Amino acid sequence: MELISLSDGDNSFRVRVLGRRSPGVLHLHDQLDAEVLVTSRFVSGRLAMCLFPSDLEDWSRALDLLAAGQDICWRDDDHSPEIRIQPRNEEHETVAVRVEDLGSSCVSVFLPMGLEEDWLDEQRMLLGLVLERWPREVLESSPGVYEWRR
Repeated sequence: MELISLSDGDNSFRVRVLGRRSPGVLHLHDQLDAEVLVTSRFVSGRLAMCLFPSDLEDWSRALDLLAAGQDICWRDDDHSPEIRIQPRNEEHETVAVRVEDLGSSCVSVFLPMGLEEDWLDEQRMLLGLVLERWPREVLESSPGVYEWRR
């Protein structure tokens, strides 16, 4: 299931959620396996990643910032690809996505994309579908102490 899906026909950037990382294992149950997919006429690539519930909350806030015209950086830690999105790149006069795999391959890809006006609405809808399919089911009641939500 797609969490992010941006494409203009020539360039494509997607984050696909594959499922729960460790279903039934209390402290890992809400983590999601995912992959980043980048395709263009020049390059294509795939990176594995793990999403935490906080990453989905951060993505929701990032969508709000993009709607306000601000650039965002999502997932900027040492263990996952760094994703930067500009709602308007001045040089290309389009939406632009930069994916950097600094923690592993040190590869960076820049994709300018001519997207439809409602592209942010579609991303919010995709986030809602992911949250509906894989709701948070575990509560961390104190640091390192987990229990199932009731």
